[in-house]
Amino acid sequence: MKKAYRIRKNEEFAQIIAKKHSFASACFVLYFDQKKEDNARVGISVSKKLGDAVERNKIKRQVREMCYSLIDFDNCDKDLIVIVRKGYLNNDFSNNKNDLEILLKKAII
Repeated sequence: MKKAYRIRKNEEFAQIIAKKHSFASACFVLYFDQKKEDNARVGISVSKKLGDAVERNKIKRQVREMCYSLIDFDNCDKDLIVIVRKGYLNNDFSNNKNDLEILLKKAII
């Protein structure tokens, strides 16, 4: 995923989460707000409770790939924050991707 499509600043995370527009599942919590840039952006948060740095970075790479394949960044009108929950570890990649896709459909439509 291109760096232009990522939310990286803590203030931007806090602003989107403060709006309290969200959907949740066993694996993810998805916060969203109207986009502030020309294209949609995604921020990913993984808690330290899910593993060491190597495991958390692996999860972030997987979630980034899911987002890149599911979201049309040029036509989407939302900025998204994806928070990964502990249930993520119990499923495989395809089940997690389907779970995220359901949340994205709820948030974007």
